[in-house]
Amino acid sequence: MELKKYLFAFLSVAIIGFGTAQEEKSYKVNTIAFYNLENLFDYEDDPLTFDDDRTPTGKDHWTKEIYEAKLTNMARVISEIGSDLTGTPPAVIGVCESENRRVLEDLLNEEALVDHDYGIVQFDSPDRRGIDVALLYQKKLFTPTGTKAHPLYIYDDNDRSKRVYTRDQLLVSGMLDGEKIHFIVNHWPSRSGGEARSRPKRIKAAQLNRQIIDSLYSEDPYAKIITMGDFNDDPTNPSIKDYLKTKEDREDIEIKELYNPMEEMYNRGLGTLAWRDGWNLFDQMIVSSELTEKDYSSYRFYKAGIYNKTYLANPRGQYKGYPYRSFVNGGYTGGYSDHFPVYLYLIKEVTY
Repeated sequence: MELKKYLFAFLSVAIIGFGTAQEEKSYKVNTIAFYNLENLFDYEDDPLTFDDDRTPTGKDHWTKEIYEAKLTNMARVISEIGSDLTGTPPAVIGVCESENRRVLEDLLNEEALVDHDYGIVQFDSPDRRGIDVALLYQKKLFTPTGTKAHPLYIYDDNDRSKRVYTRDQLLVSGMLDGEKIHFIVNHWPSRSGGEARSRPKRIKAAQLNRQIIDSLYSEDPYAKIITMGDFNDDPTNPSIKDYLKTKEDREDIEIKELYNPMEEMYNRGLGTLAWRDGWNLFDQMIVSSELTEKDYSSYRFYKAGIYNKTYLANPRGQYKGYPYRSFVNGGYTGGYSDHFPVYLYLIKEVTY
């Protein structure tokens, strides 16, 4: 229907807490999302990275046909996140596990997304597998004004000759409907070798992320910041709680602090990926204090969620209900990703 073609949707909702009675107001809504694309590689061998498995002759037998099927699946998911409320795919979406700019261009040229005219902010990171983080944005909704890739320096045994090459943290500042907002896209070091052994790497990542955020706060204590990504840690792990210094209670947030709406979900047993009959919530959307204010005259945080529609879950077998990943034991499954996407809504009141 025609409403689906609007760049912004107007949401009429009843909000409790503005005075003693319910007041019906109209709001402009935008979706911000994050999605781990689970090894979105092209099918050509890059001699500079360890992508040999994702080639036609490699272990995964990664052919042009499989690559195109994977693109179609990823595009479908992205096109649907938040669209039931806004009538359009996310205004801004952070992604990780993409091999290069080409795969993102191919993704955005899929039928489900091509008409939405997305732009790309992406830098090649030093990760040994060649996977990057990136920010995709609808050009008519968001205009980048500054971009920077912040490298994460980690060394084994504190030996500077033994650097661990991992993903950069991507900062993109820009204007969303006339308002300045900063986005940080993350894909922190994995738990390879065990959670405890790998924990210092994610603490380093948290320290870098906090440094980026504090630098933004030093310029503007009221900066609107969204840091999002696959943190490879849950909301209650030390990297998030003690080093990034997030809080669970929105009402308890003070100036220059961070609110993590995913912590409450995690405490209820919700997750974005599953492992050995347990759920983790590694994919998170964390917002700055200014976005938690209840004055909706400008964009504020409304609510967050996990996009876990039925078709994104494994339909059968031992892993029924887990995210329906696209590759298992070297074979293409027709699935999507081993992570569910996450999202939040930013809203502001419409005045007539």
